[in-house]
Amino acid sequence: MARRCDICDKGVISGVKYSHSHGQTRRKWAPNIKKVRAIVDGAPKRIRVCTRCLRSGKVERAI
Repeated sequence: MARRCDICDKGVISGVKYSHSHGQTRRKWAPNIKKVRAIVDGAPKRIRVCTRCLRSGKVERAI
């Protein structure tokens, strides 16, 4: 499953994790993606949406 929001296009970003001794390892931050039924172009459709878009009301849920 693609870790990308269909609304805001937020996706996985990479970076570096630092330990207490300042050793470095590569890591990823993934957005909190949920599969929801939403109204898209007047019809219900299952899309992948981040929880930030759900909370801010950018998505009209189909219940």
